[in-house]
Amino acid sequence: MDVTHSTFTLERRYPAPVKRVFEAWALPEARKRWMAQGAEHSQDFVVGGHETAKGFDGEGRPLTYAARYNEIVPDERILLTSTLHTGDVLSTVSVTSVEFHADGAGTRLVLTEHGMYLPGQEQPEWREQGTAQQLDALAAEFEAKGN
Repeated sequence: MDVTHSTFTLERRYPAPVKRVFEAWALPEARKRWMAQGAEHSQDFVVGGHETAKGFDGEGRPLTYAARYNEIVPDERILLTSTLHTGDVLSTVSVTSVEFHADGAGTRLVLTEHGMYLPGQEQPEWREQGTAQQLDALAAEFEAKGN
């Protein structure tokens, strides 16, 4: 079986200023709330810094997401590379951009991910769905906490 290559772009609008949405990515306690719910999470949000989330999939198998921040431009963009392991098996390798744009009093966020999915592991549709759920959880956080 061959490696599957796939790209997806998700766009969301949040009722909060760019600075506040960017902080939700930059501050470890905020990021854990919406991205790594129920998982062990660590984040060093600097260029060259790492983020790790360890949890379990729906079948109880251990999952480890590990990312490295390649570029951070405050309130504008984040570029990162990441891997996902299921147990000790590499499932995916991805390159992701997150762009933040002022949209009236709110923010338009554009996330694009280029992924390589290894045979017999995660599928592109699963990754897109999981990422969309995380971005929806981010929206719920703004609704719950206000701007």
